[in-house]
Amino acid sequence: MNQASHAMASSSIPAVRADSEVVRTRLQSSRRRMNMYALTASLAAMGFGLFWLMWILWTTVSLGIGGLSWDLFTQMTPAPNTAGGGLANAIFGSFVMVGLATLIGTPLGILAGVYLAEYGQKNLLASVIRFINDILLSAPSIVIGLFVYAIVVVRMGHFSAWAGICALALLQIPIVVRTTENMLNLVPNALREAAVALGTPKWKMVMSITVKSSYAGIITGVLLAVARIAGETAPLLFTALSNQFWTSDLDKPMANLPVTIFRFAMSPFTEWQQLAWAGVFLITVGVLALNIIARMLFKK
Repeated sequence: MNQASHAMASSSIPAVRADSEVVRTRLQSSRRRMNMYALTASLAAMGFGLFWLMWILWTTVSLGIGGLSWDLFTQMTPAPNTAGGGLANAIFGSFVMVGLATLIGTPLGILAGVYLAEYGQKNLLASVIRFINDILLSAPSIVIGLFVYAIVVVRMGHFSAWAGICALALLQIPIVVRTTENMLNLVPNALREAAVALGTPKWKMVMSITVKSSYAGIITGVLLAVARIAGETAPLLFTALSNQFWTSDLDKPMANLPVTIFRFAMSPFTEWQQLAWAGVFLITVGVLALNIIARMLFKK
């Protein structure tokens, strides 16, 4: 009887193996189909996004490059329904406001990011700062513009470039904070421990090791923040407004490219619309250049 049962068990082993092979083959086929479906859906989504991106870039280049001329950089915005003119005052105003906003927002963002990464790992204040920073990071730009309008413009009694600078700086700070904290968190703790073991003060360790090791990523975050605020229109509509003339007085309304493009694109005058497309082309090229530089630094 033992021999019979042993023979039956031996004969059932090939059947079990055959069944397991069938199950494995079915699972592999199912996984291949799911992988094919997922890959096809991913490629379709990528193609859909690239289609619209290329269409936007083609429209911007085809309509904007024709408006490029020397007058665009040397003459001020023209009067309605007037031939000629340029965007010199708007370009100057955008450079001034974006530059000053970067000078204000970058140090504050880097210092806050260093505090969160190096001193506030298990701190209630740091948790509150992270929460507020996440809210500001996702807040619509028009909300920031309305906030600065209520706090600065209403109290001053008039629009000004300073108000626009404050709005742009508030938009830039959360991006720099998040990027700085993330880059510093990528530095291995072994470097910190080695510096502390050698008796290095913490502030010197932060400046000489962690910040120095992640400076490329921090600069990348700053450049991405500049690219973000360079094309913002809504905050400037409520703060700096615009100016048809050249001015360097920060206490007065100042021309800027985003608001000028908005005004000219919405107008019925062909000359203004051509200047608007030329301004769109300038902002697009500038933002693309900043993103390419940021990617190159991050790659390094």
